[in-house]
Amino acid sequence: MFLSVFDLYKIGIGPSSSHTMGPMTAGGQFLDELKNGQWPRPTGVKVHRLRVHLHGSLAFTGIGHATDRAVILGLCGLLPATVDPNEMDALLEKVKQTKTLAPEGHPIYRFDPAMDLIMDRRTALPGHANGMAFEAYDVDDRLLLRRIFYSIGGGFVVTEEELESAKTRTVPKADHSVPFPFKNAAQMMSMAKESGLSIAEMKRRNEEMFMSRADLDAGLDRIWSAMRSCIDRGLEQEGIMPGGLKVKRRARYLHDRLQEEWRQNRINPLLANDWLSVYAMAVNEENAAGGRVVTAPTNGAAGVVPAVLRYYLHFHEDADQDGIRDFLLTSAAIGGIVKTNASISGAEVGCQGEVGSASAMAAAGLAAVLGGTPEQIENAAEIALEHHLGMTCDPVAGLVQVPCIERNALGAVKAVTAASLAVKGDGTHFVPLDACIETMRQTGMDMNERYKETSLGGLAVNVVEC
Repeated sequence: MFLSVFDLYKIGIGPSSSHTMGPMTAGGQFLDELKNGQWPRPTGVKVHRLRVHLHGSLAFTGIGHATDRAVILGLCGLLPATVDPNEMDALLEKVKQTKTLAPEGHPIYRFDPAMDLIMDRRTALPGHANGMAFEAYDVDDRLLLRRIFYSIGGGFVVTEEELESAKTRTVPKADHSVPFPFKNAAQMMSMAKESGLSIAEMKRRNEEMFMSRADLDAGLDRIWSAMRSCIDRGLEQEGIMPGGLKVKRRARYLHDRLQEEWRQNRINPLLANDWLSVYAMAVNEENAAGGRVVTAPTNGAAGVVPAVLRYYLHFHEDADQDGIRDFLLTSAAIGGIVKTNASISGAEVGCQGEVGSASAMAAAGLAAVLGGTPEQIENAAEIALEHHLGMTCDPVAGLVQVPCIERNALGAVKAVTAASLAVKGDGTHFVPLDACIETMRQTGMDMNERYKETSLGGLAVNVVEC
């Protein structure tokens, strides 16, 4: 299946693409099936009550990741890309008080969040760690419809049937709908060599099979605008982030200090790293607060790519809009390869699949706009990913705050370092990107479930909650 740049960069709300955006999307898909009525039921019998069971990582960290809120919002008919964050609390309170759901175009359904939203920590669904079951009952509490969905990372949602079908294909099918159907880095490099095109140019030609150049550029500009706005909002906010850990926002304070150093012309040998860090933290503080972010490729890793892009604009005089577009196209090409051959889900392979993938994407994008060859770009992605291998996902209290916010800052720093190393070389390197991606997949499969977004191990159990 062709993965568009807009599949990897989705505009939505925090704090988690797999735990917030995915379940909200699944709720909407379940509503669509209820409305379409293409499922067997006795004549005259109507849906009276809805119920949702969350399993695996969704159950263990669902409260901290706002999965409970996302499910309700999805069943209200709201979508991650268009929901107004300022209206969510009022709608959630209404559902809580009335114990009903009233999505547009549907009858009113009974739904008591305290009884009908079940965090099942004992039963794991077989398909994926992020499993959920949506159920519809009649007035006599007889089950009419049950559908299982899996939130597989980055806001992607698949049905039980779709996931099973995908698992029967050991080798991804070639996509002949696009001129450059690369499924791995080796194919990408071979096609670049044969065509004489850059990775960004190949990705662009693939995308333009489905839309005009003007629409593609407008979409890329819209992605960057959303990323930039998220950085700017994060740099303006202060106070304590929600969730109970009492973690303070730091991005604005750090930004103000950097601005003061800049005005006074103080020598700061760590200047570039400091700006990278503050940009990344600004995004992920917004994400932790439930603000609007862009999956890159996930919400938990949403700060890396925007931070490196902002760094590019800040420190490189030749940076321009075309460079931003090439950056995003190149990054998306790498992200698509990672997702196709491994995973971008922290619940499946740990944080190496989230921040590690984001760092590889950002490194590739930066290497591209710095004039890197396809070989140097592939090398940059490999360096960045290699040095995230084995990273666990162990959020304290199930919140996307500690260590997630700082982890994005370090992912951005690694991305810039990787790009710099790669473009200063000739593109030859010992470990191919495909081998690194396969290592990440194997490492994730070997990783204990306690370290895969369940908050049952690592920092999550060794840090005292304050």
